[in-house]
Amino acid sequence: MAAHLITGAGSGIGAVLTEKLAERGDELWLLARDARRAAELRERFPGAKTLVGNLGDPGKLSWAFGHQQLPVELDSLLHVAGTVELGPVGDLTPKAWQETLNVNLVAPAELTRLLLPSIRLVKGHVLFVNSGAGLNAHAEWSAYAASKHGLKALADALRQEEHANGVRVTSVYPGRTATAMQVKVHQQEGKQYDADRWIEPESVARAILAALDASRDAEITDITVRPGR
Repeated sequence: MAAHLITGAGSGIGAVLTEKLAERGDELWLLARDARRAAELRERFPGAKTLVGNLGDPGKLSWAFGHQQLPVELDSLLHVAGTVELGPVGDLTPKAWQETLNVNLVAPAELTRLLLPSIRLVKGHVLFVNSGAGLNAHAEWSAYAASKHGLKALADALRQEEHANGVRVTSVYPGRTATAMQVKVHQQEGKQYDADRWIEPESVARAILAALDASRDAEITDITVRPGR
């Protein structure tokens, strides 16, 4: 039985991925921002274990984890959670920048640091759900794209550092996906949302599972998933 720690399990890609791993009978550790959210996740995914830590305040994750039981061995750390705030560079405040960078970049780096010993023990896998914005930046996407470009750099560096330890590292770059985040993006863009135009979360989840299930002689480093319709 493989053990996975998942961020963003409550919605979108993370929820679908968690459901698929639960169907396999794998051991699930789900990160929640607070105790109420943790209880909701345990009710939704019976048998799952939860950890409480706020990705918006990565400096406190070490302290929070110091008061909780962590997995001894971890086959995969799946960074799925994210946040988005659109706006021109001329309008985005330091608060918007900091909140975006905390959740999308600094927290994944800190989570990885804290859990690497458990991952190294079983030559596990660290997977980052990035974004098409991690490869190309467009107008009004500066903060989000910067955080995702940084996430790519984090993954690339980690891959080189941990290769000798047998740890595999994958970045997944989905295009627009039919999730609650995409609804928010359309609201910020002032556009009408049509879920049928975008990638199903299950399609991205299947790509993630393909990377996790690759045989040990292979490391799938980067996956780009684009809307097919």
